[in-house]
Amino acid sequence: MITTVTLNPAVDKTYTAKTILPGQVNRTTSMMMMPGGKGINVARVLNQYGFQVRAMGFLGGYAGYFIRDSVQKQGVQCEFTMIQGETRSNMNIMMEDHPVTEILEPGPTVTPDNMECFLSQYQTALQDSSLVVLSGSIPAGVPSDIYATLIRLAKKQNIRLLLDTSGESLLYGLQEKPFLCKPNQNEMAYIAGKELSAIEDIVPEARKLQQTGIPLVLVSMGEKGLLAVEEDRYHIAKVEGIHAVNTVACGDSVIASFAMSLELSENMEQAMRRAVAISAANATTMESGQIPKEVAKDLMTRVEYECGI
Repeated sequence: MITTVTLNPAVDKTYTAKTILPGQVNRTTSMMMMPGGKGINVARVLNQYGFQVRAMGFLGGYAGYFIRDSVQKQGVQCEFTMIQGETRSNMNIMMEDHPVTEILEPGPTVTPDNMECFLSQYQTALQDSSLVVLSGSIPAGVPSDIYATLIRLAKKQNIRLLLDTSGESLLYGLQEKPFLCKPNQNEMAYIAGKELSAIEDIVPEARKLQQTGIPLVLVSMGEKGLLAVEEDRYHIAKVEGIHAVNTVACGDSVIASFAMSLELSENMEQAMRRAVAISAANATTMESGQIPKEVAKDLMTRVEYECGI
């Protein structure tokens, strides 16, 4: 069982529009609604590839029931902690010839009783978990060091942790040395405390982070590809010529793919090729975290891969 934790899930609403003008009435040409949140995206991808996966976190209100019911129908085991308040909605606005515009709500407030209930459920879930994925932002009322706490609890049972978050919760989590962390280029710059524009700048900073005791550091670098740094070498993989329709959940697809590779004991080249292909395939569809498998399979043959010391 792979357990995914999404503390601040969302209903993802994806709109298409010719243009959006501030201060004016704007009409969209289409709208699609689906369960969202980084860990839920990870769970969705893992389920598509036949892995047994559990989804945990906080849900509340109508939006919370919509997420729970939808994720269950997709075959994911749901063990969410239900709370008062309404789970947030996120808007992804896609315009012609523009990057995706994201409008993200903050989410409901979690109470100490909610936290106590969740931690009890989490420790029970660890009993049959082979991997744990911790993804995304944290809602109000949850301490900034929550991921550090969850990492400590899992490491006591020798369970590998994959961490993908940002800000203070990322810094706290890194202190507990998860097995894998995946900052993007901007988050890597935040960790390093300086701008990182070129791969030559990113590699040594990722290596510094890896040398603190984190076995595997991934850095998603957009069009530059995916960087992985382990103890004695680094790896870079990318695929070009992709027509990106929607880039939401591409990073989550990378995390899901690496969880698969860890479960399958694949080598780093296999893991990198798979992750880049699945992430790129995700970008070719409107639905976030819905992988066209044949596209991903084809893209694996087109991945450019290099390894260095």
